[in-house]
Amino acid sequence: MVGMGPQTTEDTGPMAREALKYKPQASPDLPKVSVILVAFQSGEHLKPCLDALAAQTFQPLEILLIDNASTDGAPAAALLDHPTVRLVEPGCNLGFAAGVNLGADLAQGDWLALINPDAFAQADWLETLIAATRTWPDIVCFGSRQLMANAPGKLDGLGDVMSLPGFPFRGGYGRPDPGPTAPGETFSACGGAMLIRRDIFQDMGGFDARLFCYCEDVDLGYRLRLENRPTLVIPDAVVRHVGSASTGGPRSEFASFHGARNRFWVFVKDTPPLLFWLTLPLHLALTAILFVRLAQQGHLAPQWRGLMAGIKGLPLALEARREAQARRRVGSWAIARAMTWNPLDLLQRRVVIRKP
Repeated sequence: MVGMGPQTTEDTGPMAREALKYKPQASPDLPKVSVILVAFQSGEHLKPCLDALAAQTFQPLEILLIDNASTDGAPAAALLDHPTVRLVEPGCNLGFAAGVNLGADLAQGDWLALINPDAFAQADWLETLIAATRTWPDIVCFGSRQLMANAPGKLDGLGDVMSLPGFPFRGGYGRPDPGPTAPGETFSACGGAMLIRRDIFQDMGGFDARLFCYCEDVDLGYRLRLENRPTLVIPDAVVRHVGSASTGGPRSEFASFHGARNRFWVFVKDTPPLLFWLTLPLHLALTAILFVRLAQQGHLAPQWRGLMAGIKGLPLALEARREAQARRRVGSWAIARAMTWNPLDLLQRRVVIRKP
């Protein structure tokens, strides 16, 4: 395993070196893509997001904007310059997970491209992702390289990583952008900028709406892995991402509460039986260490409420576990191999990419 800047990679073989050379190739029989955005109080970010989509070198079949009862007027204002965008108004705040699911139900494309309303796609973002579907026809889900919108030289994420104790993290978050990197396997794709086959997404029931938002993308990637469907991250597919613009930032009470609750639920729901019992002590120990640190910083309260809500909702998580494990096609060892066992990867938020 060779480090590449802030990365942990396994991409030094001939296949990986060749992958670095791959370029998007236009084809007349490329699949149709439906772009789904879920907006809530997206404010000034929504219009530039749609501007970037309008400038794509590969144009999608449609763009569906699911507005979760915003009161800031941003969707209506943005649609003045983008009248072909299909506005869907459910009349209430469904959350990100159920909002995407609604868009997927209405979509007509073969592939779903998900992008956050505070993410701004590079002009060849969609073209690059679609090219990847031709290079790896057996892969059903692809992630992107996300740069911080206000600090383009830093990563917002390059694939989601799952640590052995069951704590997920966005690989490379806040670390320097390492530059050209080979496409490779990652644990899951960040829902802020990803591509997934619509039929597979629908067959799996989409995102778990019980999570509302946060960790729903990790849960989906985990369930794909349980079905022996790996996810690839395509570093040449680039977006600039503000991050948590609608929820008050990554350390807001909302984000902290849902992050803690959903992290616990995903661990209970998705971890295969043998791996669950082997890693449960690690999960509990790391939770305790995290909470001591948060208490010292004065940020414990929302995380504590989130965990208590997760424990209170344990029957719901166990019901979801029965659903997820019923579709499992691989054992604990296969899942453990897809995780990182190196505690420094988690502590330093390293990128973890393995050759496809």
